Amino acid sequence: MVELVMPKNSRVQKGRHHPAPDGAKTVKTFKVYRYDPEGTENPRWDTYDVDVDACGPMVLDVLIHIKNTMDPGLAFRRSCREGVCGSCAMNIGGRNTLACTHGWSEVPGKDVQVSPLPSMPVLKDLIPDLTQFYAQYASIEPWLHTETPEPQKEWLQSPEDREKLDGLYECILCACCTTSCPSYWWNADKYLGPATLLQSYRWLIDSRDEATGERLDALEDPFKLYRCHTIMNCAQVCPKGLNPAKAIAEVKKMLVDRVV
Repeated sequence: MVELVMPKNSRVQKGRHHPAPDGAKTVKTFKVYRYDPEGTENPRWDTYDVDVDACGPMVLDVLIHIKNTMDPGLAFRRSCREGVCGSCAMNIGGRNTLACTHGWSEVPGKDVQVSPLPSMPVLKDLIPDLTQFYAQYASIEPWLHTETPEPQKEWLQSPEDREKLDGLYECILCACCTTSCPSYWWNADKYLGPATLLQSYRWLIDSRDEATGERLDALEDPFKLYRCHTIMNCAQVCPKGLNPAKAIAEVKKMLVDRVV
């Protein structure tokens, strides 16, 4: 019988405990994933007993409070704090979401567990390496392709055609959907993933774009598109309420209709 053992440095260990300051009245425990791939230590779960009366209601507020007052070495991404940039995407309480719009009180259970987006290499702590994710997005050429001469003012589009882009253009490329997809976990090097395919559909149905055939040709591949098995994790976790699975189904339908 084959015995499979994980590498020693891949086993997540119990980390350090950071107690709340004296006099704290409302204390909540946060378990945060810590890892530095350039170091020699194993990944670990550090626990922070946070005085939540001293910080804001969102998980990002807590992380900033931890970094400012308890552990300056904690690493994470953040920018807009308004749910627009997607920088602070992470796994909170077992669900991919944005730390800036997800309240710590919304997480069920006694403790709040915070870890980086799953299936991605970790640069440090809560920061995933999204190099491949962005390369896949770039591969669909997410810009307008036209053959007709450029107009003197702007490309015109009817209100009806513009309305077709609703539910697609709002994607902020946070990668919450893509990193929640089991098909992407196993085929990340070949399957484009929910976010990239949703963005692809956004250009496929844009009435101003004139490269529909070429875009469909690029997607007609056993892995790029058809690894989607409609598990629907992507639609459940999208912080903007979008439905990548529906967009992927529409792309598949366009390919079928083209063949017929």
